[in-house]
Amino acid sequence: MTLLEVENVVKQYSGHRALDGVSLEVPENSVYGLLGPNGAGKTTLIRIINCITAPDSGEVRLNGKRMTSADVEHIGYLPEERGLYKKMKVGELALYLAQLKGMKKNDALKALKFWFEKFEIQAWWDKKVEELSKGMAQKVQFITTVLHEPKLLIFDEPFSGFDPVNTDLLKREILDLRDKGATIIFSTHNMESVEELCENISLVNHAKIVLQGNVTEIKKSFASKTYKISTATPIEGNSDFELLTEKQMNGIVESTIKKISSGGNNILLNEIIKQTEIISFEELLPSMNDIFIETVKK
Repeated sequence: MTLLEVENVVKQYSGHRALDGVSLEVPENSVYGLLGPNGAGKTTLIRIINCITAPDSGEVRLNGKRMTSADVEHIGYLPEERGLYKKMKVGELALYLAQLKGMKKNDALKALKFWFEKFEIQAWWDKKVEELSKGMAQKVQFITTVLHEPKLLIFDEPFSGFDPVNTDLLKREILDLRDKGATIIFSTHNMESVEELCENISLVNHAKIVLQGNVTEIKKSFASKTYKISTATPIEGNSDFELLTEKQMNGIVESTIKKISSGGNNILLNEIIKQTEIISFEELLPSMNDIFIETVKK
């Protein structure tokens, strides 16, 4: 089932077209990657989804109905540019932001207690925001984003300022939120995180969608017929495959080969079996980082 639909959205700013007929569908209970280089149009699209600005044409629908400003209460948005009030105390600010999202004070306090204990940051409650490091402030803003349990969460570069331990913590929380029913739009330049978290993506470049679909299927579509194979003895290339690399380690030969023939993998394997014993065989798919660079360069 689709939670969010963006249909043929166009947005123009004084001679610059920020979005040019952008369409996408975000499935319910999924992590959806919104990707693209700087200036591609991602932030403009996020602002439209949040009803911060309106499209010149096209439509955004939530649960099949055209979005209005009233739907914003069902969205949690963590922007790339953080916006905490530096002179306020952490607890006071978190409570204020929760109430802005419509939570009652007692409910907000209960939820904040849960999250502060979960992130082990109870000692920060009476600290001023300006005393926090970038990563610490990021944790607080993450909590205020998810506190009211919105249907749709939008995270724009959520791991900025985090060390690897806290990045892993946040990744696990994002997946847990998905498993508990949230739908998540995840915007980042970190393609490794995309592979870990996202089921589907849209890649925006020069205001248009240039690549869209399931991450696994996209990787398969960019496959270069390259394989990693472990064998008992060295192999030699022939009319079916080219030997690219070879190294021997602990009595096993590890090779990288590129298929030349148009036949299936069984034909390739049968040819190698004629030469030696096969220990393992796997296709080497391109990374999302490679796919991102190749697509944007085109």
